[in-house]
Amino acid sequence: MSFRIILFALAFVARGALSLAAQQDSIRPRPTRDSAVVARDSAARSKRVDTTTHIERPAWPVNAPDPLPGSILPARRIVAFYGNPLTRRMGILGAKPVDSMLARLDREVAKWEAADSTTPVQPALHLIAVVAQGSPGRDGKYRQRMDSALIERVYGWAQRRHALLFLDVQLGRSTLAEELPRLESFLRRPDVHLGLDPEFAMGPKVVPGTRIGSLDARDVNEAVDMLAALVDGDSLPPKVLVVHRFTRDMLTHSDRIRLDPRVQIVIDMDGWGPPWMKRESYRRYVAKYPVEYTGFKLFYHNDTKGGDRLMTPRQVLALFPRPLYIQYQ
Repeated sequence: MSFRIILFALAFVARGALSLAAQQDSIRPRPTRDSAVVARDSAARSKRVDTTTHIERPAWPVNAPDPLPGSILPARRIVAFYGNPLTRRMGILGAKPVDSMLARLDREVAKWEAADSTTPVQPALHLIAVVAQGSPGRDGKYRQRMDSALIERVYGWAQRRHALLFLDVQLGRSTLAEELPRLESFLRRPDVHLGLDPEFAMGPKVVPGTRIGSLDARDVNEAVDMLAALVDGDSLPPKVLVVHRFTRDMLTHSDRIRLDPRVQIVIDMDGWGPPWMKRESYRRYVAKYPVEYTGFKLFYHNDTKGGDRLMTPRQVLALFPRPLYIQYQ
């Protein structure tokens, strides 16, 4: 069966703390067949080999730690709206006036509750708090940090719906060691969680948007250690860590990710395209490499611009394993 990889594009951000001239999807290549993808990737980037291809993987369900008191997963399913309020082009979170956006989130939550009455739905807002850029910025890190006032504003929106807040990090040429401490005061709150986007983790030399970035298990483990320390130090309920993925090499050595009951890890299928392609990407890049929990992303615009309909909750619930984190962009 021929297969086409879903590629997701960089949202370029203009310089200045309060300006996001995002150009989302402007550089995502059209879907290509496997052989062409392999040839292009070999020429365009030096791959880090994912040795999990040759390792015997556990079957689902994985042997995850028993959930601690206060854990969100697997007792609840998270339904999140993604984006940044400074631009309409990066997702539903910034595409509508706040009241309209929250009302739409209510409607999506109701759809998921109707589709699976056995799993309560936990609403969430997923804010891109560190945004990759196509220009170096003053410090040459190719990323834009959102200020505390903006994060507080979105946190206030989440509070209006008793929703969680996720802070998403697109590193550019920065590192987790540089970015996570800035977010620590927010992550100390019991209802604030973390997201990592390997697509925009470029290392010290590559410009975001010129190729798909990558994180390794050691990077995920670094985030897990930081979150676990906060849980212990502040007597917090377990944190959720969402890691985006839509190619194999976006997350290398995933079998080396350490499972810790204080941090619940979600691998989120973050690709866009027609339903058959999204299902196949979920199978190839999430279900094939079990970590702990799984997620699935739905794009209001990109999933439907070819004439296809957005996948319904019932269609997503037909996947195996059933995703427990749902994100709308």
